[in-house]
Amino acid sequence: MSKIKELIEKEKIRQQETVEMIASENICSKEIREACGSVLTNKYAEGYPGKRYYSGCEVVDEIEDYAREKAKELFKCKYVNVQPHSGSSANLIAYFSLLEKGDKILGMSLDSGGHLTHGFKLNFSGRIFESHSYGTDENGYLDYDEIEKLAREIKPKMIVCGASAYPRKIDFKRFRELADSVDAYLMADMAHIAGLVATNLHQSPLPYADIVTSTTHKTLRGPRGGLILTDNEEIGEKINKNNFPGFQGGPLEHIIAGKAICFEEALKPEFKIYQEQVLKNSKTLAQELQNYGFKLVTDGTDNHLVLVDLRTKNISGKKAQNILEEINISVNKNGIPLDPKPPTITSGIRIGTPAITTRGFKEEQIRVIADYINQVISEPDNQELKTNFKQKVIEMLKDYPVDKI
Repeated sequence: MSKIKELIEKEKIRQQETVEMIASENICSKEIREACGSVLTNKYAEGYPGKRYYSGCEVVDEIEDYAREKAKELFKCKYVNVQPHSGSSANLIAYFSLLEKGDKILGMSLDSGGHLTHGFKLNFSGRIFESHSYGTDENGYLDYDEIEKLAREIKPKMIVCGASAYPRKIDFKRFRELADSVDAYLMADMAHIAGLVATNLHQSPLPYADIVTSTTHKTLRGPRGGLILTDNEEIGEKINKNNFPGFQGGPLEHIIAGKAICFEEALKPEFKIYQEQVLKNSKTLAQELQNYGFKLVTDGTDNHLVLVDLRTKNISGKKAQNILEEINISVNKNGIPLDPKPPTITSGIRIGTPAITTRGFKEEQIRVIADYINQVISEPDNQELKTNFKQKVIEMLKDYPVDKI
């Protein structure tokens, strides 16, 4: 056995024995995994279907066309580009489809739940553009009137909405209104909630945003990759040019095949049932943690994640993350609004339910996990307790095999 095959098997065991609760992770189907590891990885296909720079692209042309049509059907939009390698590259392409270097952008701050690519100073979005940020109120909610006031002062060319750690619904219609009030473009990053949008469990940004970006691997439960959508044909043409030859070369046709299967799966009735269970599990988790005395940012959730403020528990996000990892529960440290601790430590943790719902967890199992979380965070130095819970987690997960998905 080669070293890498050995390590893949090791990772397979880690995933099987871990309750995955990182909100941006999920588990894609065997069919998607097979497509992503198929002979399609051998094919170079710079350009677009019918307009490639290499010969021998007739099959991958069909695959990419099919992926685009399925994405259009799923999100009810006129234009889709399935080539972006990631959500970050999708955002880069989207920015340059509407902006010039140095233009002003207004996005959600990282410490309030936004993403690095929404204008963080160390990211390309904050280095290439003049970036400004809006946050949340003291309770963790978006204050649309305050955002509009800020927009009137700054006069950005683009407003960016969407989040990576915001547990409530986003009012895309309201963002359109405030963008119009300052004559700005509106870009919506729906990476985290794409699966909820696809099943009409969250308002779609498509009728409101000039351009929409997403990943395909979070709630959408597909392969790791990016996606750009719009209903504006002129913007669609700009996206094409900025994707290739602007920022990317050859698309990953094996990943695009995986995306196509992902869109197929998301169009099935059972995918909505899955998304409904994601929400049930998230709300159950929120309620159980509150019952144990945990403080939640916004006091609950409308989507697939909860954001826990650990200050009342006298423990940092980093320490809580490490303790939970000891019992095979995977979460991530996360900043909270007005966090007094640095991003490397944080005062909170972000916990999501997409992956465990894929494995088959329902409310009963969520209550068990919430109990474990409460006990180990309450007794962080109790090694006997952690050893006991780790074994219980591993035993529990035997009924939910990853390789059967």
